[in-house]
Amino acid sequence: MTTKRRKPRFWGLHAAPPGGLGILLAVLPFILLVAVYITAAQVRTQANPQEKLTPTVTKMVKAVHKVAFTEDRRTGSYLLWSDTAASLKRIAVGVLLSAVCGLVLGLNMGLMPGIRSLGRAFVTFLSNIPPLALLPILFIALGVGEFSKVALIFIGIFPLITRDIFLAVRQVPNEMIVKALTLGASQFGVVYRVVLPQILPRLLNTVRLSMGAAWLFLIASEAIAAKDGLGYRIFLVRRYLSMDTIIPYVLWITLLAFTIDWALRIGVRKLFPWYEGGGGR
Repeated sequence: MTTKRRKPRFWGLHAAPPGGLGILLAVLPFILLVAVYITAAQVRTQANPQEKLTPTVTKMVKAVHKVAFTEDRRTGSYLLWSDTAASLKRIAVGVLLSAVCGLVLGLNMGLMPGIRSLGRAFVTFLSNIPPLALLPILFIALGVGEFSKVALIFIGIFPLITRDIFLAVRQVPNEMIVKALTLGASQFGVVYRVVLPQILPRLLNTVRLSMGAAWLFLIASEAIAAKDGLGYRIFLVRRYLSMDTIIPYVLWITLLAFTIDWALRIGVRKLFPWYEGGGGR
């Protein structure tokens, strides 16, 4: 009589953590990180009450209350919320322009050989330029206003989106295009009525995976030349070693990025339930 072997719960290629264990494993690294930090902060504060590098939770709560719920005397605004609004506006415009331009160019490059010959080498060239190396050029050519910051985000992620959409279009079965043309569809109809709907969920996933780079370029541009924004505030208070403000700002940026990533992932699942090309990445 043979006995059926139970699947391991945690370790191994065929491990299958049950629901409760899966949740515990997901939150365990966060619990350990918080516990280690709180312990280190308490030890260092007891040794030196003026310690700034590892502020206690109490100090960070006071700092958050100051920037989020206390009106700034100089500007008359609540700094955290005004910085958040400024940064979200910049990243939204930059990512939206990149997504639209990348979609249109990548879609047409994938289907039309003439446009592919015209744009493929140039997009590859752009994708190999370190965007941060262009930051001084952008500030000199475009000024230090909003345009240069949006331009940096655009230059940073537009080639990535374009190339990913191009590769996705090249994977569309040629038979589908031939059938559409046989049934009387125009070239414009094939591009924007047959292929485009299949590419939209891939676009949302590509934008989601590009958001990390977009945040990097935003923070870098705000740190160098800005009057507001999350990156500007972090680099403004660093001169005072105000870690009690810097750490909450970093956590807030992380929360915003996580929320956007979650919203895009849910959007793909809800809007395109038939799509299985990486909705859970």
